[in-house]
Amino acid sequence: MPRSPAGGRLLASRLRDAKRRSAGSQRWLTRQLNDPYVRAAQAQGLRSRAAFKLLELDARFRLLRPGARVVDLGAAPGGWTQVAARKVGPSGRVVALDLLPMEPVPGATVLQGDFREEETERRVEEALGGPADLVLSDMAPNTTGHAATDHLRIVALAEIALGFALRVLAPGGAFVAKVFQGGAERGLLDALRRNFAAVRHAKPPASRKESSELYVVATGFRGAAAVPAAGGAAQT
Repeated sequence: MPRSPAGGRLLASRLRDAKRRSAGSQRWLTRQLNDPYVRAAQAQGLRSRAAFKLLELDARFRLLRPGARVVDLGAAPGGWTQVAARKVGPSGRVVALDLLPMEPVPGATVLQGDFREEETERRVEEALGGPADLVLSDMAPNTTGHAATDHLRIVALAEIALGFALRVLAPGGAFVAKVFQGGAERGLLDALRRNFAAVRHAKPPASRKESSELYVVATGFRGAAAVPAAGGAAQT
């Protein structure tokens, strides 16, 4: 029985899409196999190559210390949580939070929930047993492929994370968040500079060269002198 032209076009389109996905998957696999950070993460029992980004940021800014209280927002799969737990040691506390379930991490408390909700924030503070010394956010929204839109989305996410940080940080504490390169983060930077003694950008070596990601690293939280974050998202 002859096939309709429409059906033929649909099948051909699906085959082309499958080939593109297959080629993309092959490129990803090749990159993973050739990536020294992936191999190092596997050798050291780390859950992701992203763990090395935090290690490199810590080496530069001295963010993690024994006995510190740390919150890791959007923590899954747990690479940053592993690094934080190892660095702060048994005398410190690390709370990992994600919307998705996450496997336990030795030395950390893993919670599932939305950090924008008051009840979740209360659970985090209870698990910390006191104000945080460091709030980490390696979160990124699903990308659209449109650079300007993706930049706005990740800055908005960083602003919400900052609002959380302003409520839970101890004076002198620090905040780290992922952003994308772009020009629409003035509000975020203004809020960081009002609330912290020093604000710097960093692109750790483990961040792939083709990636537009950067990290904002804010240290020396002013505590009681802090003011609302960008958009009035937070207060202390």
